[in-house]
Amino acid sequence: MIIIVESGSTKADWMLIKDGNAVPYNTKGFNPFFHGKEDILLELNDHLELDLIKEQVTQIHFYGAGCSSPELNERIRVGLNAFFVNAEISVGHDLLACALSLYEGRPLIASILGTGSNSCYYDSIGLKEVVPALGYILGDEGSGSYFGKRLLADFLYNRLPDVMSKEFTNKGLSKEKIVENVYMKSDANVYIASFMPTLIKNKDLDYCQNLIRKGFRDFINVHVKCFQNYNNAEVSFVGSVASLLKEELQSVCLEEDVTFGKVVRRPLENLVKYHQGNTLAKTEELTIKVNKN
Repeated sequence: MIIIVESGSTKADWMLIKDGNAVPYNTKGFNPFFHGKEDILLELNDHLELDLIKEQVTQIHFYGAGCSSPELNERIRVGLNAFFVNAEISVGHDLLACALSLYEGRPLIASILGTGSNSCYYDSIGLKEVVPALGYILGDEGSGSYFGKRLLADFLYNRLPDVMSKEFTNKGLSKEKIVENVYMKSDANVYIASFMPTLIKNKDLDYCQNLIRKGFRDFINVHVKCFQNYNNAEVSFVGSVASLLKEELQSVCLEEDVTFGKVVRRPLENLVKYHQGNTLAKTEELTIKVNKN
């Protein structure tokens, strides 16, 4: 049995493949900046379906947010290997998953807009990153955590539109609860991004439109225009934020003279096709092509 996993910080999409049959599955996302062996085991032990097949699994190809160095990747590999004891496990960057799932034979700028954000240039020969992903505190422009931070701050500053402020109040939000979840608990980025549904639901308000468009402009200016040839390549996206706000994203791309390609909300199915077409090539063999300059 072979498993392919595409993981963000919030959730992970799994595909279990055996005898030509593919079965989808979902768990919490694993990010090595926030999760180690004990966190991974705690989550996996809570899934009876995985427990029943864990000894049958022979290969796992895991692509995840934060998996950007051998040391970070090893944190995920060790955690998975403690549960899937018979599996050969490879761990790669979510940027690679993004690029492989969007690539259609032409060079492109592959971008992530989900809980976090990032981008790379991919041309089938290699993957090039120009600016680093700085995470939800310093970076993640245009992402769920980017928007969530501003929603929470404006709620506490009494700057949210009334309808949104009332929704937050009805959820029992207070300064004390927000500070506790943001500064004192794990997975703060996931908590912050969890307020995106309020933004989506009220996206036609002027406040929301201004915030959304500013976030996407910030993303393009930092993560797209950093590539010298950005105006000669399509820019395509994966992630829930890109999918749910596709119209606004496409409009901002047009304003910024960026060629909008396509949006894939969940790249897993395309990753499965890639691996099946390449006899399930090892993830680490692909990540060798990654170069930063």
